[in-house]
Amino acid sequence: MRLAGKVAIVTGGTKGLGYAIAQAYAKEGCRVVCAAREPDEGRELPPVGEGDLAYHPVDVRDPDSVEALMRGTYEAYGRLDVLVAGAGVSRAGPAQGLDAAHWDDVISTNLNGTFLSVRSAVPYLLRDGGGRVITLSSALATRVAPGSSAYAASKAGIEMLTRVVAVELAGKPITVNCLSPGFIDEGMGRQLARNETVWDYYRGKIAAGRAGRAEEVADAALFLADDGSDYVNGHVLEVNGGLRW
Repeated sequence: MRLAGKVAIVTGGTKGLGYAIAQAYAKEGCRVVCAAREPDEGRELPPVGEGDLAYHPVDVRDPDSVEALMRGTYEAYGRLDVLVAGAGVSRAGPAQGLDAAHWDDVISTNLNGTFLSVRSAVPYLLRDGGGRVITLSSALATRVAPGSSAYAASKAGIEMLTRVVAVELAGKPITVNCLSPGFIDEGMGRQLARNETVWDYYRGKIAAGRAGRAEEVADAALFLADDGSDYVNGHVLEVNGGLRW
């Protein structure tokens, strides 16, 4: 039980990679708050304070909503040990034709939402001796893919935000790291894999010859949350099967 007695918040935790990470943490003894704008229709998660996996509503674009999430979790469980800032959206399209509202939605959810979540979580993490902050990036943060301007820009910003905050908190008992998945057979990645023409192109760029599994990303998130990663800080961990571009 690598996370026995600990409490984690996973934003974007009701579906996709977020839910896979939440499940992995719960199996290792952690109580996990799955936070999202709305609960996933296929899962009946109890409210915070009940069960190993619970749901708390949050709009990561809203600082008051994010603070309510952190405060509500701490009041229910008496501690906060891990934040996984994973809430994200994507709006595809060439930059010259992308609707400004779509750009704003991606940046405010992915980048601003990560910033607000980290900023709000740190004081609670410090109350009980520190903890872990894990952000979520993407292979597209460092690789050019036409049509991904908003998403790629938001994820590149998250990687630099992670490194800066890690340095700023270096004197405190908090590590700040980033997970950067490649093509994963879950959520947005699964939608891409269903497009045979597009997938045939990208599959040839993966050394492993296949898409990753959500559980493989969750295993990496588990490593960054447990005691085995004490000396890992300010790092972007790529989980992509040897992605060549």
